[in-house]
Amino acid sequence: MQKSRLHAHIGTLRQLEILLAVEQQGSITAAAEQLHLTQPTVSIQLKKLAEAIGLPLYDQLGRRLVFTEAGRAVCESAREVLACFERLDMTLADLKGVKAGTLRLAVVTTSKYFIPHLLGGFCQRYPEIEIVFKVGNRQQIIERMDSGLDDFYVFSHPPSERELELREFLPNPLVAIAATGHPLADQRQIPLATFAAEPFLMREAGSGTRHAIERHLAQQGEKLNVRMTIESNEAIKHAVMSGLGVSLLSRHSLAFGGRSGLVELDVDTLPIETKWYLASLRHKKMSIVGRAFLDFLSDSDISYLLAELAPQQLESRP
Repeated sequence: MQKSRLHAHIGTLRQLEILLAVEQQGSITAAAEQLHLTQPTVSIQLKKLAEAIGLPLYDQLGRRLVFTEAGRAVCESAREVLACFERLDMTLADLKGVKAGTLRLAVVTTSKYFIPHLLGGFCQRYPEIEIVFKVGNRQQIIERMDSGLDDFYVFSHPPSERELELREFLPNPLVAIAATGHPLADQRQIPLATFAAEPFLMREAGSGTRHAIERHLAQQGEKLNVRMTIESNEAIKHAVMSGLGVSLLSRHSLAFGGRSGLVELDVDTLPIETKWYLASLRHKKMSIVGRAFLDFLSDSDISYLLAELAPQQLESRP
């Protein structure tokens, strides 16, 4: 079979790995650190790859690298090529009776509190499988999904416009919280309007929690009195404990991430009932390791995670 000009001239898979590292890290310096290479080595390999293609792969705008159309096309093909080799490794290991390879998970921030509890048992069952675990807000995980970087994505609000396989696996109630000494802490059936009037600590734009809160308040015809926007559940909890305001957070972040000094408020129309979904791209072929993870989840008893979501797990109200 006659090789294409590109096939004949692209030297190594290593060049493709370097290109993808630069794309993901956004700079040659960061990619070199990730790959444990020198910056000149990375630059030389990219130059050789660009010469083989006959087109520039990226433009340097100040400190930013902006990939050209050719660069983006090569990156897309590079991911496919490297994924094929990775699937081959998994298949060969499976033929030897061993589950080995890499499972790539990208999860929204709040789910980081319970996903490790699932991964612990999976790693014990399959010690040869490596886990790559990425955490970000909803928008960051959607961007990873659009690039096809991972096997699975965990959302409470999956993007509806993507072609996804969705597997619902856990409830995700968003509950109203305040400091234990807050004036609303000992009240029952607090009107939503009363809660909404309190200084509110909100997650950042792009957060799934914020998306759910804004949608629920709009449905109820209420508007929050947002005092601060904070990009971390942990920071929000400490700000609430310090008396800076109230908030709405997933019970998972309280049950697994610490709840001292906080009380769950009894507010009308709350909690906001959402669910966790395991999402995968419908058009992407699932690896043997990915299938093993799905089988593990279907076999596993996650009732202990449900027990942790009981309201009494928070400090009891007076």
